[in-house]
Amino acid sequence: MSRPQRPPQPAASPPLLAQACREHLLRLRQVRRLAERTLVNYERDLQDLCRRAGQAGLDAPALAPAHLRGWVAALHAQGMSARAIAARLSAWRGLLRWLASRGVLAADPSAGVRAPRAPRPLPKALSVEQAVALAGAAAGGDDPAAAARARALAELLYSSGLRVSELVGLDIRSVHSPQYRSQGWIDWDDAQAHVLGKGGKRRSVPVGSQAMQALREWLRLRGPCAADAAQGDREALFLGPRGRRITPQRVREEIRLRALQSGLPNPVHPHMLRHSFASHLLQSSGDLRGVQELLGHSSIASTQVYTRLDFQHLAQVYDRAHPRARKPR
Repeated sequence: MSRPQRPPQPAASPPLLAQACREHLLRLRQVRRLAERTLVNYERDLQDLCRRAGQAGLDAPALAPAHLRGWVAALHAQGMSARAIAARLSAWRGLLRWLASRGVLAADPSAGVRAPRAPRPLPKALSVEQAVALAGAAAGGDDPAAAARARALAELLYSSGLRVSELVGLDIRSVHSPQYRSQGWIDWDDAQAHVLGKGGKRRSVPVGSQAMQALREWLRLRGPCAADAAQGDREALFLGPRGRRITPQRVREEIRLRALQSGLPNPVHPHMLRHSFASHLLQSSGDLRGVQELLGHSSIASTQVYTRLDFQHLAQVYDRAHPRARKPR
C-alpha cells in the first residue's frame, strides 16, 4: 500500500531578499510617500519576486538577468497583459536598482530586461460639448446639497484637471499645525487649488470662474461635519453623506450618475474629465509644457499622448470635410 503523497510545501522566501523587500516598501512609504493603493500593488509584485526566487533556490546576490527574463516570459505565457507585466517588472527593477546602489548587489540584474511591447491606448476624453454639458448641468434631485456637491465635483475636475486623490485631499483652507497638516486646499482669493500629487509633489492650478461659483454654492450648503470626525475630516472641502471626507469611490459614483442625468451616451469616470481638461487645453493653446505643468506630469512623454488624441480628432475632421479624403464611389 503506497503512502499518500504530501502536498508540495511552498518555498521559503530568501531571507536577504525578503528583508530587502520590507525595507524598500518602508522607504517607498516614508520617503517617496507613495499612495496606499500603489504600495499595495508594489507589495504584491515584490512578494511574487520573492516567491519565484525561493522556488529557484536563489537569494538576492544570485539573481541574474536570465532569471528575470525567464520569469517575465512565464508571466506572458500565463496570459498576463503586457501593461501588467511592465508594471510588475518596474516594481522588481526599483528594488534591484536600490540594492545595487547600496552595494548589496554587484550590478542591477534587471538593467537589460524588457517587458513585452504593449500598444498604448489613447486616453478617453469627452468632446468640449459633452464636458461643458456634464459640468454645467442643472442641479437635479430632492437634495440641494447633494446636487451642489455633484456639480462642484464635476466643475472642479474639468476646470483644473485634478486626479481624484488630489480632489478628495482638498481642504477648505490651509491648516499647518502640530495636530494636522493640509495636503491640499483652495485659495479662495486667488482662485487656485494647491494639491499634493504623485510622489509627494506639490503644485498649484487655477480654478475657473464657473468652478469657483459652484464651489461657493457647495460651501454654502455643505453643512456640519460629523460630531466625532477627526480634524482632517472637519477641514475637508468635500464631505460625503455621513459628514466625513468624501471617498474616491463616492466621487466616481457621483460623476457617473451626473453623466447619466446629463444624457451622455457613454459611462464617464472622473479621470475622463482630467483627460478632457488636458486635451481641450492643448487644442486651444498648443502649449505642451504648460499642460505638463498643470497636470503635474514628471515626464513630457506622459503629456505627449494628448497630441496623439488631438491629431486623431483633426484626422476625423479631415476625413469628414476634405473633398479628396472621400472614397470614390
